[in-house]
Amino acid sequence: MDAQNPLIAAKLTPVSERFVVHWGEMGTRWGVNRSVAQIHALLYLSERPLNAEEIADTLGVARSNVSNSLKELQAWQLARITHVLGDRRDHFMTSKDVWELFRLIVEGRRQRELAPTIATLRECLASPDFARESAESRQRIGETLQFIEVLTSWSDEMLRLKPETLAKVLKLGGRISKLIREDATTPAVSGNDSAGATGG
Repeated sequence: MDAQNPLIAAKLTPVSERFVVHWGEMGTRWGVNRSVAQIHALLYLSERPLNAEEIADTLGVARSNVSNSLKELQAWQLARITHVLGDRRDHFMTSKDVWELFRLIVEGRRQRELAPTIATLRECLASPDFARESAESRQRIGETLQFIEVLTSWSDEMLRLKPETLAKVLKLGGRISKLIREDATTPAVSGNDSAGATGG
């Protein structure tokens, strides 16, 4: 059965191994368990759905670790269960669309990090004790809430776009940013300089 998938049949190729290992390292920097990130990378590269035993054998991790990691990936909607004809075991797969993965990760982080922060800041502002805080503290808390709400609103609008539209928007944003930087570094021509140029 493994022969159908060169990635698994020969374990990991050098390039695939480097990708999976690096994805795990990046996961820890984003606050994600290393095994969770590595399993997601393996599913992303795999040409077919994998069962838990294949994942454990390929990555050399405990079966219990794989089980917990898969549950976390499913909670993030980054892995889903599918079935293979003639095999009663659950198999797992992930989206191969990098833009769809980006959307899922952003949405997941928004729900887990930004939403609770907004709720807490709103509770702070609504608290009867808020008026006892210094003017500077009240201002900073209010500005923080406003910033996160704007950021959340922007991300919500981006997530509503189709992947191909989102890609175009991000590319356009890069061009606009470049134009703004170039405009900011271009020295302004004063009225006297203009007059001197025309008068000469």
